[in-house]
Amino acid sequence: MTTDNKFWGWLGHDRSSANGNMVWGQYAPKPFETRDIEIRVTHCGVCGSDLHHLRSGWRPADYPLCVGHEIVGLVVRVGSAVTDISLGDRVGVGAQSGACLNVAGDCPACAKGIEQYCPQHTITYDARFPDGSKANGGYADLWRGPAAFAFAIPDSIPSDWAASMLCGGITAFTPLLEHHAGPGKRVGVIGIGGLGHFAIIAAKALGCDEIVAISRSSSKRKDAFEMGATKFIATNEDKNWETSEGCKLDLILCTVSSADMPIEGYIGLLDLNGHFVQLGAPEDKTPPFSMFILLSRHRSMSGSLIGGRRQIRYMLDFFAERKIRPWVVNIPMRDANKAIQDFEKGAPRYRYVLVNEENLNWARWGC
Repeated sequence: MTTDNKFWGWLGHDRSSANGNMVWGQYAPKPFETRDIEIRVTHCGVCGSDLHHLRSGWRPADYPLCVGHEIVGLVVRVGSAVTDISLGDRVGVGAQSGACLNVAGDCPACAKGIEQYCPQHTITYDARFPDGSKANGGYADLWRGPAAFAFAIPDSIPSDWAASMLCGGITAFTPLLEHHAGPGKRVGVIGIGGLGHFAIIAAKALGCDEIVAISRSSSKRKDAFEMGATKFIATNEDKNWETSEGCKLDLILCTVSSADMPIEGYIGLLDLNGHFVQLGAPEDKTPPFSMFILLSRHRSMSGSLIGGRRQIRYMLDFFAERKIRPWVVNIPMRDANKAIQDFEKGAPRYRYVLVNEENLNWARWGC
C-alpha cells in the first residue's frame, strides 16, 4: 500500500495544547526511505511525557507537534531494505525511533545494546531525524519511521496492553532487570501512577520478596495490594515512616516527576548497599539533600531511561509468558483532548490508551 505525504493527527500549536487544545489537522511525515515502515495506528498510549512536551516543560517544543510514543498498529508499507517486517504485521513503536546503530564499537551505547543512550538517538516525536525532517508521534492515523525501532507484538498481548508497555512498561522494567530484582530482593516503588503500577506488577512477576508501594496518601492502597505490593507507606499520613521503615529496602524506583518530594527520607529507606533509581523527570530541579544519607550506608543513585531494543523484545516476551495485564483505560482517539485534561488531573487508573476506532474497523474488515 502506498500512502500520500500528508498524515492526519492531533497537533499542538503552542503551550496551551497541554490544556486540551490540540487541533486535528494535516502534517507532513518524514520522507519515506528504504529502511522505513508505515503503521496504520490502532492504539496509542498517553504518557506523562506527552504533556511535558506539549507545554514545553523540559525545553521549547518544535511546534506544531504530534505527540504519542506508545504506538501499536498494522504495517501498511514496507521499505525495500526491511527484511524482518511484512505487510499486515502488528507492531509497536516506543519512545525512541532512531539511533546511529553503529555496533562496531564507535558508539559504546549501540554496541552494548543500550541504544537509548546513543548520542545520535532520535525520540519518537518533538525531534528531528538526521536529514532534518520532523519526527511525529502516534496521536494520528498513520506513523512513519525506521523499522529498526518497531517491535512485533506477541499474539497473546492485546494491542491496548501492548501500547502501554512500550514506554511505561519498559521504563519500569529496565531498572528491575539491571539491578537483578527477583527472589531475595526488597523493592520500593515511589509513586503509584502509570510507571509505578507497572513497577509493582513487574516486581511481583519477577518474584521479589517484598514490594513496598509508597505514595503521599492511602487512596491507592487497595489498588497497590491488588497489583502485588506487600506493604504500603502513605507519607502524608503514616507518622514517623522515615524512622519506622528506614534501612529496609535493597532497591527503590522513584517514578515521581515532582521536585517537591522528601528525597532524603526516601533514600533513607534503603539498607546497606541499597540503590535508588530515578525514573520520573521533573521540569524543575529536584530538591537538595545531604550527601551523608548516601555515605552512611554505602547507598547509591542513578537514573534510567526507557530501554534498549533487546530489553524491549525481552519484556514483551516475558510479559506475554507471565500473562501480565496492565491497568489500562481505553479512550477514543477523537477524545484525545479530554484524555490530556483528565491525565493532568491525575485521573488515569493507571494508563490511558487512545483507540483509533476507524483504523480498528479497517483492520477487522481489511478495508
